[in-house]
Amino acid sequence: MKLEKIREMSETELTAEVKKLKNELFNLRFQQVTGQLENPIKMRDVKKDIARVKTIIREKELKRAEG
Repeated sequence: MKLEKIREMSETELTAEVKKLKNELFNLRFQQVTGQLENPIKMRDVKKDIARVKTIIREKELKRAEG
């Protein structure tokens, strides 16, 4: 997911995106346990996307608190 796209989202959209990504990560973990996961690198990418979105959410919270 591109950082510019994430920055353009509102906080409610970002929260929804985090929920969606966590659900996707859960499904990937389930596939891994059952031996059906074909691309294990996808799990790493989803984790990084979650971190990116959470970072942007925190940045927006700090900007709102400052001014």
